[in-house]
Amino acid sequence: MILDTLDNAAKYTGLKKGISEGFGFLDQPGIAELADGTYEISDELVFAIVQRCDGRAVEEGKLEGHRKYIDIQYVISGDESMGWSPRSDVAPSENYDAEKDLEFFEGSPESIVQVPPGSFAVFLPTDAHLPCIGKGPIHKVVVKVAVD
Repeated sequence: MILDTLDNAAKYTGLKKGISEGFGFLDQPGIAELADGTYEISDELVFAIVQRCDGRAVEEGKLEGHRKYIDIQYVISGDESMGWSPRSDVAPSENYDAEKDLEFFEGSPESIVQVPPGSFAVFLPTDAHLPCIGKGPIHKVVVKVAVD
């Protein structure tokens, strides 16, 4: 997991092809005015999901993980924290859904970090995460970058 601000995004572009395009999408003027929905950035290799959610308690969520995509979760507005655990330390609670690239895990996050507006968290396939922890409305963008 990586936690940082867009000002430092260039430090992470070497992680994987497509990361640079994802950060470029997040850094565009007017990102906060985009309608909720999915935006193609680079074929199916990089895309973004603009969404709004209501913050929830840790106990109301489930740790999740992805095998095919890296998540860049960028907070536009709201009070969001995100939970994290090493994927190797958690047991699956449901079968992996290959179509959605989604797997849920048992237990609570090992760590919870606040991700203030203008900041992002990067979750790799080696991470389990629990997004949308907080109170009140959260406006965010999740950029998905294919690992292969």
